[in-house]
Amino acid sequence: MDDTFWTYFFVLGTFAIYIGIAIWARADSTDDFYVAGHDVHPVINGMATAADWMSAASFLSMAGLLAFLGYGGSVYLMGWTGGYVLLALLLAPFLREFGKFTVPDFVGDRYYSSFARIVAVICALFVSFTYIAGQMKGVGVAFSGFLGVDFNVGIMIGMGIVFVYATFGGMKGVTYTQVAQYVVLIFAYTVPAIFLSLIITGNPIPQLGFISNATGTDVPMIQKLNQVVTDLGFAEYTSTNKSMLDIFAITGALMFGTAGLPHVIIRFFTVSSAKNARVSAGWALVFIAILYTTAPAVGAFARLNFIDTVNDATYITDAEDYEARSAEISAAGGKPVPTWYKEWEKTGLLGYEDKNSDGIMQYRGPDAPDGIANELTPNNDIFVLANPQIANLPGWVIGLVVAGGLAAALSTAAGLLMVISSAVSHDLCRRTLFKNMTDKTELRVARGAAAAAVIASGLLGIFSAQLGFVAQVVAFAFGLAAASLFPIIFLGIFWKRMNKEGAIASMLFGLITTFSYIYYFKFVDLDPTHWFLGVSPEGIGFVFMWISALIGIAVSLVTAPPPQDIQDLVEDIRVPGTRTPHGIADAGMAPMPAE
Repeated sequence: MDDTFWTYFFVLGTFAIYIGIAIWARADSTDDFYVAGHDVHPVINGMATAADWMSAASFLSMAGLLAFLGYGGSVYLMGWTGGYVLLALLLAPFLREFGKFTVPDFVGDRYYSSFARIVAVICALFVSFTYIAGQMKGVGVAFSGFLGVDFNVGIMIGMGIVFVYATFGGMKGVTYTQVAQYVVLIFAYTVPAIFLSLIITGNPIPQLGFISNATGTDVPMIQKLNQVVTDLGFAEYTSTNKSMLDIFAITGALMFGTAGLPHVIIRFFTVSSAKNARVSAGWALVFIAILYTTAPAVGAFARLNFIDTVNDATYITDAEDYEARSAEISAAGGKPVPTWYKEWEKTGLLGYEDKNSDGIMQYRGPDAPDGIANELTPNNDIFVLANPQIANLPGWVIGLVVAGGLAAALSTAAGLLMVISSAVSHDLCRRTLFKNMTDKTELRVARGAAAAAVIASGLLGIFSAQLGFVAQVVAFAFGLAAASLFPIIFLGIFWKRMNKEGAIASMLFGLITTFSYIYYFKFVDLDPTHWFLGVSPEGIGFVFMWISALIGIAVSLVTAPPPQDIQDLVEDIRVPGTRTPHGIADAGMAPMPAE
């Protein structure tokens, strides 16, 4: 059985499971649709949260970043890991105690303002749509690489699958689908990593193989990789060309952006209490750690294998018979371009330009000692998917990895669609514009909003191809969340003097400045030397976050304090168990305080 059979087997099989779960867990009420009835077991919720959290950026792109940026790519690993800990310990239990199941709902009630709620809805939509663009790009990469379909067609197929289980099952369907997706993605990530670790270091545990000696030598694998890349003119794998300030800013944007991500926060409302929110956060961290501790090894193995199989290989054009030409090159003592490269080249995600017209594929860094110019432009996003092919692993492993990549992208996309759907149907329509809306009408609006969001997210996924690799697109969402949502959530919990005027000013400043900076330096001025303080678009959200928080504090201090009942509420939510959280019906029907 060939690779194509196993790819279709795993992809179609897992899709059938996801759709089956959505039908089984069909949401019949707003309570089911928004928060899965508040009765998800903490371990199950931890697994679903891990799947929601580990997006295409974690599964597909992070290892590729580590492979080609080395130490510089570790900012994504550190930022996302630290950010989840920050969210789990600092915000999630208190938000669950407050009882509102969306970030705009929290903002609207904590800051006693319909306008603040609307601004929070806008911020949540900006963050969610930016994030979902990266997921859809990951879907396109997976489909175009293995199923022989166009990148854009792959995105359309992914849209169709998400449409079924997000619009029918709601959060209830999404939760149990994400459990299945976690199982798929974690096996898909770790199984090939074990194979690669055995081949390259002889150690079956990737986390230990990463620091073990290369097979047949007394040289540590990392030391060997450092030598290989420096011989080709690249910086050492364990070094970086990023400035320390930019590394710090990107890490900070990812950390604090994590704590402001609406689609992760909403998961903690599917459990029955603040205590269970803490427990599920702990389990989620365990499940996340399995992949995140494996990623550095996968990245290092990918870089080494890529160089070994492609550098100085003789190129074979599409007009030539590959088998005959390959045999001819091998007989002459040469190295033919591998079949995996030719397959991925068709997707446009690998590039080769024969600059010296010698027919040999030279992969070189900017300081190549032989003076040869680099002729290869690999895309970071493909290497987790391509790793099994590069290492000639069995076909079933290749099919499993494709299914895992799609599971990672679709699980997060579904969580984001729930945020978009609830922001439109609950926060904008029921809580703001149509306060007499019934549960039945709200459920219809929620499904319609989810369907519209699926279409919009697919179009954004196609557009995101211009923005960069998956993790880079996702990083923009984290920056937006860090600058616009984190300050008002954090201050709303820990500073009772924070008022509606301060919250509105903080959100607007954070969103407008961060989005403008990202847009300007990705589409207008592409010169990195013009960056503010040398901080990249991926990290600027961290800088503006502090300014946003200071603006919120300053405005709050010069305007009237919040009503006393709001200040008492802030005191209450920091002591779990002292008040009864509002349920969905309560949140939906409670009257808004006067402006």
